[in-house]
Amino acid sequence: MAKKNRTLVTEFLLIAFTDCPEWAFPLFLLFLFIYLITLLGNLGMIILIHVDRQLHTPMYFLLSHLSFMDICYSSVTVPQMMAVLLELGAALSYTRCASQFFLFTFFGSIDCYLLAFMAYDRYVAVCQPLLYVTIMTQKARLGFVAGAYIAGFFSALVRTVSAFTLSFCGNNKIDFIFCDLPPLLKLTCGDSYTQEVVIIVFAIFVIPACMLVILVSYLFIIVAIMRIPSAGGRTKTFSTCASHLTAVSLFFGTLIFMYLRDNSGQSAKEDRVVSVFYTTVIPMLNPLIYSLRNKEVKEALRKILSRAKLS
Repeated sequence: MAKKNRTLVTEFLLIAFTDCPEWAFPLFLLFLFIYLITLLGNLGMIILIHVDRQLHTPMYFLLSHLSFMDICYSSVTVPQMMAVLLELGAALSYTRCASQFFLFTFFGSIDCYLLAFMAYDRYVAVCQPLLYVTIMTQKARLGFVAGAYIAGFFSALVRTVSAFTLSFCGNNKIDFIFCDLPPLLKLTCGDSYTQEVVIIVFAIFVIPACMLVILVSYLFIIVAIMRIPSAGGRTKTFSTCASHLTAVSLFFGTLIFMYLRDNSGQSAKEDRVVSVFYTTVIPMLNPLIYSLRNKEVKEALRKILSRAKLS
């Protein structure tokens, strides 16, 4: 029986999309366009929330941090993806790969927590409107954001340490757009059971835990909406949650497909398509979702544009 190559890996080679070199430059231009729209859209949302006093509410305070996270989240992966396309492959040192994995997990975890806190905000607004001001105080929303950052940091730290204490040997080619967990686990050798258990346990405290908060919040919201006697009242109340519900469905839907499924028999091409969607497309769509489906944001945007025309 041939012995497995036990040469330790000191760098990783990203080779995603290199099997179709003729598509490299068109894809580079496409991702560059998406990245620029992501930066402009999310930065515009942050500025709009900052300058318009009507948007100085807990929901938009959380949304501004979500937009900032989307900028960071996308910036960790998309420039690297464009480099892979231009150079038809990119070598990453062990340290750089670990750093990218940590930052991606850190920003992604914060996104999850912020979406969960935004669901709780919608629950209080719909189910306890008279207590909204006393519950969602400035201290409370600062606590939510600080908690999201702290929990995201420790979750990313534990997952990164667990992942990169695994032994990688032999093949160092990652058929993916960045250093993510599923393709890294395919390169491991030796006993990785303990580390994988730790990674899974901490993953449970991010995706399923946040989903539970969101599902329970919306369960109470739906019950409250159904008690409203008029159809117009039900529609108006639900419209205040529509943008957030759309963003949650897109974000968690792709995360569930990528991380909470049986990976056996899944092709690398399928994983790449899903990863492109949640790392590039969703951060671009979020500001569009919250602007096109939200009357307050559209009104604030109209006021800014009117001032610009008058000046």
